[in-house]
Amino acid sequence: MVDVDAVVVGSGPNGLAAAVTLARAGLSVHVVERADTIGGGARTAELTLPGFRHDVGSAVHPMALASGFFRRFELQRRMELVVPELSYGHPLDGGRAGLAWHDLERTVDDLGRDGEAYRRIMAPLVHRADRLAQFTLSPLLQVPRHPLTTVLFGLAALEQGSPAWNARFAEEVAPAMLTGVAAHAIQRMPSLATAAVALTLGAHAHARGWPVPIGGSQSIADAMADDLLAHGGIISTGVDVASLNDLPRATATLLDVNPRAMLDIAGDLLPHRYHRRVERFRFGNAAAKVDFALSGPVPWTNAALAAAGTLHLGGTRREIAQTEAEVNAGRHSTNPYVLVSQPSTIDPGRAPAGRHVLWTYTHVPSGSEIDQSEAITAQIERFAPGFRDLILASVGTTAAQMQRNNPNYVGGDISAGAATFGQLVARPVLSTDPWRTPAEGLYLCSSSTPPGPGVHGMAGYHAARSALAHEFGIHSGPSLAIGG
Repeated sequence: MVDVDAVVVGSGPNGLAAAVTLARAGLSVHVVERADTIGGGARTAELTLPGFRHDVGSAVHPMALASGFFRRFELQRRMELVVPELSYGHPLDGGRAGLAWHDLERTVDDLGRDGEAYRRIMAPLVHRADRLAQFTLSPLLQVPRHPLTTVLFGLAALEQGSPAWNARFAEEVAPAMLTGVAAHAIQRMPSLATAAVALTLGAHAHARGWPVPIGGSQSIADAMADDLLAHGGIISTGVDVASLNDLPRATATLLDVNPRAMLDIAGDLLPHRYHRRVERFRFGNAAAKVDFALSGPVPWTNAALAAAGTLHLGGTRREIAQTEAEVNAGRHSTNPYVLVSQPSTIDPGRAPAGRHVLWTYTHVPSGSEIDQSEAITAQIERFAPGFRDLILASVGTTAAQMQRNNPNYVGGDISAGAATFGQLVARPVLSTDPWRTPAEGLYLCSSSTPPGPGVHGMAGYHAARSALAHEFGIHSGPSLAIGG
């Protein structure tokens, strides 16, 4: 006897994607969330001062328009996603800056001598961006649906992931731009994993763009929750799950949690051999975050950067690679890489009239308790003198606090598992169906499964499809479209 067909533990983007997919297939679905609000890594809240709305986790969503789940779900019709004309900027000393326009040719024109070299590496992927998304958002063990795209991507990754990564470039700006995107992986550089991230996110910057959600990332979670509730789903918040015995009885249970938490929740239901394989899964270095309430826009030395939704700070390719090497060695860098989002330049409703919010994080060793507010402020001042004078309030969140706020971020690892090449293949175990566990009806659907980190919902979608097939005999995906 079951209470519901399916239970989903965790209401992050993947948990909600799984729940929506199951409910759309006609199943009764109950989502259980530890926090008092839904969204996981896609939440928005007043963190500094009243009226200033900050994204708690992710802020800009390079995969939102490329994700197969969100495209089926018609996310763009359910909420407003604004694609900035300038996808991201990369300031350098002396007022120079790399400008990754949504328009690839405009970007190429700005890069001077390295423009053609940048085009040769990016254009084949930009022109095949939808096929690239199908490849990168699917398990690596599956047979590629578009072999030519896979080969082109692989060749570019081999180059940019090797010591030959500078061979095609003559100047500093273009390689710095690629390195700033590569650093999203929080790994040493160059490597295959960081190259793959740079090429994937970089291609989408020029294809569908890097959208900013109006109202904050919470709008994405709310759109999925609304659809779930409209199809009979139930959401319970403020419920901490320590064991499967804490949950309603269900035919399928999907866990949007990290693999360690899965082992604890499942207990003896998982065989010892599988348990040992999962224990080999490793978490990586961490992020420390600082949110700012500002009296005005950031005074970038290069005025064009005011239009960027995202910025990568840290200087040249060599500087950023050195910074990430220091973090990888367990040290805090004195010249930190800083990822910046300035959403209120695109969505003025995030702050009171004339005011702004600024979202930032830097990379630190796992479990760090050191507040990075001063280090981040100093790095922004390097490229925007006078920034410090605009700060009305700020809130620093250490890596250790990141985990306390979201247990999936073990040690502050926002990737929910080191995004090494090996762990992108075996995530958390080597399998053609890594979401399905040996325990009957039990599935893992978090970012610790393929395709890995990012707000794309695909891990939840893949897990739900597996559960539909194995537990309910439903082998075709349900319609996720509005009115479907």
